[in-house]
Amino acid sequence: MTQFTPFHQITPLPNPTMNKNQIPRTRPWPAGFPTSKTLTNFADANCMEQLLLHCANAIQTNDVTLAQQILWVLNNIASPDGDSNQRLASSFLRALTARAAQTGTCKMLVAVADHARTNLSIDTHKFSVIELANFVDLTPWHRFGFTAANAAILEATEGFSVIHIVDLSLTHCMQIPTLIDAIASRHEVPPLIKLTVPDATFRDIPPMLDLSYDELGAKLVNFARSRNVVMEFRVVSSTYQDGFAGLIEQLRVQQQHFVYAVEPRPCEALVINCHMMLHYIPEETLHAMPEGDLTSLLYDSSSGAGSSSAISVTSTSSLRSLFLKSLRGLDPTVVILVDEDADLTSNNLVCRLRSAFNYLWIPYDTVDTFLPRGSKQRQWYEADICWKIENVIAQEGVQRVERVEPKNRWEQRMKNVNFQGVAFSEDSVAEVKGMLDEHAAGWGLKREDEHIVLTWKGHNVVFASAWLPA
Repeated sequence: MTQFTPFHQITPLPNPTMNKNQIPRTRPWPAGFPTSKTLTNFADANCMEQLLLHCANAIQTNDVTLAQQILWVLNNIASPDGDSNQRLASSFLRALTARAAQTGTCKMLVAVADHARTNLSIDTHKFSVIELANFVDLTPWHRFGFTAANAAILEATEGFSVIHIVDLSLTHCMQIPTLIDAIASRHEVPPLIKLTVPDATFRDIPPMLDLSYDELGAKLVNFARSRNVVMEFRVVSSTYQDGFAGLIEQLRVQQQHFVYAVEPRPCEALVINCHMMLHYIPEETLHAMPEGDLTSLLYDSSSGAGSSSAISVTSTSSLRSLFLKSLRGLDPTVVILVDEDADLTSNNLVCRLRSAFNYLWIPYDTVDTFLPRGSKQRQWYEADICWKIENVIAQEGVQRVERVEPKNRWEQRMKNVNFQGVAFSEDSVAEVKGMLDEHAAGWGLKREDEHIVLTWKGHNVVFASAWLPA
């Protein structure tokens, strides 16, 4: 029989600094010796989290014996078909075993990792436009940001004859049809809409679309025409990996064209709509790119539209901050920033796992309220969460792209580059509350300073904020 280290001899790992908006739960380390008869004692969220944390620490320190022991316990209690806590732990188990195999540490665990891949394979779905539109409407996770952003955009662009929307969205423009509808209903003669998006051809982040952006653009233009709205659609070759440098440069060139144009410039609003996309831009904890490469990616336009001097990158700067500084140089009418309110940036695996576990239980907990077990949509939904967990836990360097930051850190970044937050109007908030009424009772909304926050059972989930040049 396999001999186990008595678990009462293992002390709980200390709490790292947590996002202040997360509600900590006490997690006492279970005493006793796990046998086949007592494994059920370990099957609650508190105990499974401690098992995962100690397993991560064992893998990091190459403690093969302890890692094997904990993996044996987790394999027996974390069922991929169990309750929400078990499915959550199962996804983290798969991510840890994948990490062990990829990093070459704990080589004896490779067989376990291969077994986990067989039983917990991630099959992310490529959505049609209709499938994705229906998918994002199932839960407020995205609808919250769509509703708040659209309301703020309508108010900020009142009176403009042209609305140029730069859509940096994880959900492939799924917000835009509702915005077109709203614009059409508010204006007897709707303004011209220009929609600019970065190319997603090489983006392998869920959700993924099964058609090109040129095809998507044609569908959006036709939809706008059906609402008597004229829309132009443009795809720019640009990626989050270099801080959307190509997109920034295109926008800057366009502004220069207006400055030197002979004909009068139309009354055009520039809207930067950032929906859960900016956290993929590298931040300070990623130092994989040489400084010389970074300096050529973004330029400082603060000295005027006709000049551009390279920004030097230091150990305290990042593409994320440089991107925001470049946005400020474009002097946009409004910037909408919607993202998840969590901290997944730590370079310490154990700290990162704890933070992820304390946040990503939410999508597993909510799914029972809107998708039945065994449905295809539920499989797609949980596969996307599993992908996120594996990226956070199993990957490092430029491959670890899920680098979510909490709201207060984004607030500081925006203020540092001379943006000021603007409060959502009472009508906007009422509209968001009306949308939440269509969903399960656990969802809520609260105000924090000028911003609004989506909550699940009192825990912060997603924040929405609107920013103007200061």
